[in-house]
Amino acid sequence: MAATRSKNRKQDILVALATMLEENTGSGITTAALARKVGVSEAALYRHFPSKAKMFEGLLDFIDQSVFTLINRIQEEDSSCAGRVQKIMALIMGFADKNPGIARLLYGDVLLTESERLQNRVEKFYDQVGAQLRQILRQGAMEKSFDYPVEDITSMLMYIMEGSIAHYVRSGYRDKPLAGWDSHWAMLEKSIFN
Repeated sequence: MAATRSKNRKQDILVALATMLEENTGSGITTAALARKVGVSEAALYRHFPSKAKMFEGLLDFIDQSVFTLINRIQEEDSSCAGRVQKIMALIMGFADKNPGIARLLYGDVLLTESERLQNRVEKFYDQVGAQLRQILRQGAMEKSFDYPVEDITSMLMYIMEGSIAHYVRSGYRDKPLAGWDSHWAMLEKSIFN
């Protein structure tokens, strides 16, 4: 019972942190405010996470686990290069759309006053997504040549994803990352996979 409560409390803290990231645009998150949001003392927070950085790492672990599990499923279920790329991009932008606080974490503004290690974790997340796309495109290039180098295509796709998430956060979560995605993808598909 205590282990279940502990796990639930840990999850409660992460959910509250994600909610605060969504609600507190333009301001930092203090452990005192987070403790109030969860309904526990600051000491109780630190029983579950030794530091605020570890709380952010908990959210980043959730992002990694969720996104890369789904990317692996996409890789298994779709054999077409274009289909995989489209689904991965839609997955990440849709994940940000459904989790505005996590979108803010991926945007990175909230981490500017935090440990450089956390900023590096977000960078690593995007690097891993880019590596997945690059691998898919390289496999696709073995079957059909592209008009542009795989590295350039990967960079453009990453700029679009990261830019959509950044714009979503800067717009106060008004401009959804997937707004107009079908027509955007049609243009990308035509120019990349013609």
